[in-house]
Amino acid sequence: QVQLVESGGGLVQAGGSLRLSCAASGRTFSTSAMGWFRQAPGKEREFVATINWNAGYTDYADSVKGRFTISRDSAENTVYLKMNSLKPGDTAVYYCTASRRLFLPTRVGEYDYWGQGTQVTVSS
Repeated sequence: QVQLVESGGGLVQAGGSLRLSCAASGRTFSTSAMGWFRQAPGKEREFVATINWNAGYTDYADSVKGRFTISRDSAENTVYLKMNSLKPGDTAVYYCTASRRLFLPTRVGEYDYWGQGTQVTVSS
């Protein structure tokens, strides 16, 4: 099992920045990729970004390309999501997730472990 704990969410004005962190513990050696998803009220959970744990390759949703950056600290078993130029449409609960199986998964069903989520609210 892998446990994931997110932090760093909060309230920010449009145009501002936030950095989310996700600390992984447990059987982290089995992790192939880690990612971030988000879910706004009344909407389905959607892919935001993913990073391959060993190679460091990344992939992003088109809606966040150029504004969000995913990174990892292998020594600390932590993945980050730096969010710049935030928009009200970025308001959602952000979930950290880990996959044992795939290189750069982008679908909910391709991930094995999920954190509890952290709220990000962007005011206009």
